[in-house]
Amino acid sequence: MSDDRDGTTDEDAALVASWRSGELSSFEALVRKHQKRMLNIAFRITGDYEDACEVTQDVFVAAFRGIDSFRGEARFSTWLTSIAVNLSRNRLQQVQAKRRNEAYSLDGPSVGEDCDVVPERPSSAPSALERLERLDLHEKLQGCIKALTAEFREAIVLRDLQDFSYDEMCAIIKVREGTVKSRLFRAREMVKDCLKRAVGEL
Repeated sequence: MSDDRDGTTDEDAALVASWRSGELSSFEALVRKHQKRMLNIAFRITGDYEDACEVTQDVFVAAFRGIDSFRGEARFSTWLTSIAVNLSRNRLQQVQAKRRNEAYSLDGPSVGEDCDVVPERPSSAPSALERLERLDLHEKLQGCIKALTAEFREAIVLRDLQDFSYDEMCAIIKVREGTVKSRLFRAREMVKDCLKRAVGEL
C-alpha cells in the first residue's frame, strides 16, 4: 500500500484509544478516514452501489458496538475490513437467494388461452445500456470480477484492488496463506479467461 503503514497504525491506535475513553469525535474521525475504502470494498464484493452504501453503514455500526472485541492484535483497518468483507458476503448471499426466489417477472404478466396468467421469465438479453458498457474495457473487467463467486471475488478485491498483504488477507478472511494464494491464482486466471472472451466479442 502507498500509505505509511506505521504512521497510519499509530494514528488509528491513538484514535481508538481516545474513542474508548469516551471521545466520540475520535470514532467520527475513524469513520471519515476509512469510509471511502470500506465503500469501495463493499461495492467490489456486492456489485451494487446501494447495497454497498448500506453495508458500509452497517460496518461502522458493527465496529461501534463491537469495539471491545478489537484487541489490537491486527491493525484497526484490517479488523474493520474483515467486518466489511463479512457483511458484504452476507448481503451478496441474501441478494442471490432473493433472485432465486424471484424467477419470474412481475411486470406485464402474459395471459394464456384460458385467460390464466402465464408467468413471464425476465429477459436474459442485455439492455441497450449494458451493450454500450460492454464496449468499455473497464466495464468488462468489472463484469468479470462481479461474475466470480464470493471467495474468489474477495481474494482479488483485497489483493489486487486494495493491496492488502497476504498476512492481512489471512486475518481478514480467516484462512491460511496457502488458501489465500490458491484462491488469488484461480481468481486471476478466471478474470483473465473472462476478459479474453469479452474482448473477443469486439
